[in-house]
Amino acid sequence: MIRKKIFSDLGLSIKVLEAINKKGFEEPTAIQAVTIPVMLRDDSNIIAQAQTGTGKTAAFGLPLIEMVNTDSRTVQALILVPTRELAIQVSEEINSLKGDKDIKIVPIYGGQAIDQQLRRLKKGVHIVVGSPGRVIDHLRRKTLKLGKIEHLILDEADEMLNMGFIEDMETIMKHTNPDKRTLLFSATIPGRIKALAHKYMDGYELLTVKNEQLTTDLTEQIYFEVKAPDRFEALCRIIDIEDDFYGLVFCRTKSDVDSVVTHLTDRGYDAEAIHGDISQPQRERILEKFKKKRVNILIATDVASRGIDVNDLTHVINYSLPHDPESYVHRIGRTGRAGKEGTAITFITPSEYKRLMFIQRMAKTDIKKSKVPMVKDIIEAKKKKICDDLTAVLEKEIDTNYYNWAKKLLEHNDSTKILAATLKYCFEEELNSGAYGEIKEVGGKGKQLDQQGKARLFVALGRKDNINARKLVELIMSKVPVKSKHINDIQVMDKFSFITVPFNDAEKIVVSFKEKGQRSLISHAKKRTDNKGPQRTRGAHR
Repeated sequence: MIRKKIFSDLGLSIKVLEAINKKGFEEPTAIQAVTIPVMLRDDSNIIAQAQTGTGKTAAFGLPLIEMVNTDSRTVQALILVPTRELAIQVSEEINSLKGDKDIKIVPIYGGQAIDQQLRRLKKGVHIVVGSPGRVIDHLRRKTLKLGKIEHLILDEADEMLNMGFIEDMETIMKHTNPDKRTLLFSATIPGRIKALAHKYMDGYELLTVKNEQLTTDLTEQIYFEVKAPDRFEALCRIIDIEDDFYGLVFCRTKSDVDSVVTHLTDRGYDAEAIHGDISQPQRERILEKFKKKRVNILIATDVASRGIDVNDLTHVINYSLPHDPESYVHRIGRTGRAGKEGTAITFITPSEYKRLMFIQRMAKTDIKKSKVPMVKDIIEAKKKKICDDLTAVLEKEIDTNYYNWAKKLLEHNDSTKILAATLKYCFEEELNSGAYGEIKEVGGKGKQLDQQGKARLFVALGRKDNINARKLVELIMSKVPVKSKHINDIQVMDKFSFITVPFNDAEKIVVSFKEKGQRSLISHAKKRTDNKGPQRTRGAHR
C-alpha cells in the first residue's frame, strides 16, 4: 500500500508547516502534492490543470511564502485573477498561511477606492493579487512596477479567457521582468491558453491531476434568501420540518457559533459547538456524541470542522455564506456520501446574492433558490410524524395496564374527546405555531429581477464579433449614461453575451440599442424553466 504524502514530504520549512497545522490542514490535496515541490525547485515555468475547490491557492501560495525575500520592498510576485471576489479570497488565504513571516500582500481590483490601493502600494508590498483591469490602471499610472517580479501567476486562466481578458493579460505580461517564472493555473487548457503559453513561457512543465467530481449528484443544493436577523428562525424551521435531521451548521466566527448553539439549546434542541477555543479532549468528546447521534446538530467554524468525517449527514447548512468557492465545496462535500442523499442549504442576505452566483459559477455547480418552510407546513409535518409513530406503537403489543387505564377513562367520556385531550396533553407545546417567529419576505414581487433590484440582459454579440468584456462595457457606455461599475457579471460567449445591471438602467439600455423595425441588440434574458439561470431571448439579432 502506497503511503499518502503529508505536507512535511513536500520540502516546506518548519515555520510554514506550523502555519499549515494551525490552519487545520492535515494532508495536501493532489494538486498541492505535485505543484509545491516543483515550485520550490524554482527552475521551470508551470502549467497546472486543476479545478476550483482542489486547493490551488495553497498550491502556489505556500511556495511563494517560502521564496519571498522580506528584506526587499519591491513587488516579487503578481497573481492575476478574473474577479475582485477572487482577488480578495486569494489574498486572505495567503495571509492566513504566512504565519509570523512579515510578508505584505495587497489585493487590487475595480470597485475599491484607488487611493487606498495607492497608499498600500507606496509603502511597499511583496505580493500583489489583482484583477486585469485594475492592474493595467496602476501600470498606466506607474504606481505598480513589475520589472523586478520573480513570479507571475495566472489563476483561473480559462475563466479570464472566457471573460475577454486575453488582451489585458498579454498587456500585463509585456510589463513584467522577462526572466520571471510564469505559473498558469486553469481548470481547462483550451487552444488560446496553449498559444499564450507558447508565446510568453519559454518552455514549461505540465502538471495535471485526475479530475474529481467536486459536488456529488447525491447532494441537493439550495439557497434561501432571508434578512440577517431571520436566519436563526429559518434554521429552526428547516430542522423541524425534517423527519430525522442530522446536520452540520457552518458559521463564520466563534461568537456566531456560540450564539447559535445557545439559542438552539434554549429552544430545546440537542446541539453542540466546535471552534478554535474548544480544547482537543472536549472536541473529541463532542465529535463522539455527534457521531453516535446523541446530539443531532453540530455548529462549527471552517477551521474547527476539518477532520470531521461522518457519512450519513442529512444536511449541511451554510448559516453564513462562505468566503470563497473552495470553502463552499469543502463544506457541502460532507453530505451526499456513501450513496446516501443529502441536502446543502445556504442562507444569503439580499446583498450576498452576487457572491453566491460567483461561487456557483466558479464551483461549476447548480444552487437552486427555494422558500423557507411555512409554519403551517411544519405543523402538518409534525402531525404526520406523530401519526406514524402512533401507528408503529399500535402494531406492537401494549401492556394491559394501559388498556385498563383507557377503559377507565372511557367509562364517563367520549372516545374522540379523550383522544383529543391526550394529544393536546402530549403535543401541545410541540404543535404550537406561536413558537415560531415571523420571517419577512425579501425582494419585490412579480419582477424579473435578481434579489438586489438588478436585471439580467442578453446581448446579441460575442467573441465572434470581436467583443470582450471591456469592449462590451465601452459600447454600452457610449450610448447610455451608466457607470462601468454598475455593469456586472459579464459573460461573453462565442455568439452572444450576458450582463447584469441595475433595474433602472436596464430599460434605458434595451431602448437605446433598438433599431427601427428591428429587435433590440440587447434584451431582457428570459428565465429558464429548468432553474439553470437565464437563457438567450429568441429572435434577438444584430
